[in-house]
Amino acid sequence: MLLDHVAETQPPHQLTPPGNSSGKKVNGDSDTTNKGSMWVLDQKLDQPMDEEAGRLRTMYREKKFSALLLMRLAFQSLGVVFGDLGTSPLYVFYNTFPHGINDPEDVVGALSLIIYSLTLVPLLKYVFVVCRANDSGQGGTFALYSLLCRHANVKIIPNQHRTDEELTTYSRSTFHEQSYAAKTKKWLEGHASRKNALLLLVLIGTCMVIGDGILTPVISVLSAAGGIKVRSPGMNSDYVILVAVVILVGLFSVQHYGTDKVGWLFAPIVLLWFLLIGGIGIFNIWKHDSTVLRAFSPVYIYRYFKRNGRNGWTSLGGIMLSITGTEALFADLAYFPVSAVQIAFTTVVFPCLLLAYCGQAAFLVKNHADKTVLQAFYLSIPEQIYWPVFIVATLAAIVASQATISATFSIIKQAHALGCFPRVKVVHTSKKFLGQIYIPDINWILMILCIAVTAGFKNQSQIGNAYGTAVVIVMLATTLLMTLIMILVWRCHWILVVTFTSLSLIVECTYFSAVLCKVDQGGWVPLVIAAAFLLIMYVWHYGTLKRYEFEMHSKVSMAWLLGLGPSLGLVRVPGIGLVYTELASGVPHIFSHFITNLPAIHQVVVFVCVKYLPVYTVPEEERFLVKRIGPKSFHMFRCVARYGYKDLHKKDDDFEKKLFENLFLFVRLESMMEGCSDSDEYSINGQQTERSRDGLLTNNGNTTTSTVDLSILSVDSIVPAKSPPHANNTVSSYGQMSSQNEIDELEFLNNCRESGVVHILGNTVVRARRDSRFYKKIAVDYIYAFLRKICRENSVIFNVPHESLLNVGQIFYV
Repeated sequence: MLLDHVAETQPPHQLTPPGNSSGKKVNGDSDTTNKGSMWVLDQKLDQPMDEEAGRLRTMYREKKFSALLLMRLAFQSLGVVFGDLGTSPLYVFYNTFPHGINDPEDVVGALSLIIYSLTLVPLLKYVFVVCRANDSGQGGTFALYSLLCRHANVKIIPNQHRTDEELTTYSRSTFHEQSYAAKTKKWLEGHASRKNALLLLVLIGTCMVIGDGILTPVISVLSAAGGIKVRSPGMNSDYVILVAVVILVGLFSVQHYGTDKVGWLFAPIVLLWFLLIGGIGIFNIWKHDSTVLRAFSPVYIYRYFKRNGRNGWTSLGGIMLSITGTEALFADLAYFPVSAVQIAFTTVVFPCLLLAYCGQAAFLVKNHADKTVLQAFYLSIPEQIYWPVFIVATLAAIVASQATISATFSIIKQAHALGCFPRVKVVHTSKKFLGQIYIPDINWILMILCIAVTAGFKNQSQIGNAYGTAVVIVMLATTLLMTLIMILVWRCHWILVVTFTSLSLIVECTYFSAVLCKVDQGGWVPLVIAAAFLLIMYVWHYGTLKRYEFEMHSKVSMAWLLGLGPSLGLVRVPGIGLVYTELASGVPHIFSHFITNLPAIHQVVVFVCVKYLPVYTVPEEERFLVKRIGPKSFHMFRCVARYGYKDLHKKDDDFEKKLFENLFLFVRLESMMEGCSDSDEYSINGQQTERSRDGLLTNNGNTTTSTVDLSILSVDSIVPAKSPPHANNTVSSYGQMSSQNEIDELEFLNNCRESGVVHILGNTVVRARRDSRFYKKIAVDYIYAFLRKICRENSVIFNVPHESLLNVGQIFYV
């Protein structure tokens, strides 16, 4: 059923009384003289459930792991976190010397650069510094952005409420007003352009990670498949491309099964891979030239640049491939403690990579022909174990590709949760692990782009240039975000901040200048891909922001709603209407638009707001907030369902069930507190609240796990102001006094639920004004409109049955 009318950018004037055109709450200062005609707003509880919330917080503190469990987690992290970094030896030296090796000493200089790049970036920066900046175990650019949003008011869409800060997973630190952190916070919050610049930085980093998710499978699989040609020199290169494409198609085709069933194989494969490349490295050092170990001296870096000049500088684009996978290391941090990742990297990954590169360098010093450099890794393998190593290399490339694909799914889910990506279908592939998801639309787009890059370039050197460009830009974005994290979250001394930022920028800007020289040699690929995704994400966020601002500025005043009376000036028909809105407070404009065009409304109306917060998850027992709107006779409620960026919206039947459980629980708690109050404010101590909650969560033998945030009653809850009984009544006494009213209302709600539930969704269409600039018209009228047309509807996201759906259309101009 569709109700479609055109609404102006502001609500009709008759919706708001004089003096309250902004839609703010009606002040109750004059209610003391005539309480029978008005209602008291913002009644407060003396003591919210701080004691209970404190006990809940302990559930989400960082767990302590035994030494045995830590070693087991370190082993498992190999298959998830380090696959991308571990496959770099397949292609680093070829991309460093695409035109061959002129002087064997150049190999030693390149090896020295690789050694110190691995030491400075993955080891010191990421494993021991950046990984500590995780958001309760979650890594990636959006995790850093979420941390910043909790410590400073930098979120563009202002849909947070003070009650959100009371979540057990909403951790943040405070600082002195005169501190450097406070000044930085004030500077960030001082102007909207700085908030937009921060968001743009996060989006750029995110888009480059998506580009990484396209290029990693290409270069890893293509390099692994190249081993076939080493044993069959006469084979046409097109056959290698065909094998790589078949592997890629197979990899993306099985994504919908998830990695839960085969994930246990990843760690053994990657561990075997690291042991093999480390062992082969030792063999090559012993067999060919052990003097390459002098590359641990940084003097050879100076000699390398002095000898090669500009060519040495541009070769840094190939050297940088030795640290690709480092950002994926941080993005895939979710399921392992930082200590486990540190143990795995320092004891297995780092030593084996150093041995692998030293072994290849020793081989190339003695064998530096042009064709030798092309397949340096495979040619350096002892002949007896060639095919087993080839098989393990192919499997390791698949594991590395899987890790980046999963990271891409995860980061797009985070972008969608923060309003920066169109609505797409998200499939939960594992019952054990919440973060294992599959996004069909993105999966097929990634596959098409991977095949296009593989078949289009056919050149590992150009693909390597593209790969390096994506990685270095992500690293730069992470460095800038980490600077703010160190100031606002960690509150480090300014000397430490300057030291970290300076060293990181010197290394990364050096690499960035090198990859810029290769933009025309394949480096343009991630820039084009990132630009396309950035345009999509920014335009979608802009449209989402404007829709939210329209909802905020045009919401209906409470005075107008109360003036309509309990019937709202309409016929109240049996049933419950769930009105979905983006507002967590106030009455949305679509409701006034609805009741001014239809003569009837349901007997019970619940305004439902589903919003995402800058936290990785919201515990199930803290997800729903319920409050009453207007007097009891209006039968109107608000329910706010809060999710973190890693949470998945469950199916509608489960969501609807939990919503009504919390609604009924709210009615019981409200009735209980009315009976115990002796003033305009409720007074329940923490112990009484705990006992009452435990008792109310069980109804007719059915125990629920949902709770209601009692502190929400202090916000907009409107109840009749009447003379309450004495304050010293016990739980049982005030339960008896209010039980009849409670039973009557609960029976009324149950009857309405049985009569039917209708889902009322707003469909706000955003259009550019006629006098807007041409680029704004293109962005809003074409790009944003196209994205809204092809993305999934809210009714599909919420799994609303078509026969229970009612769309309320409105148009507004920006």
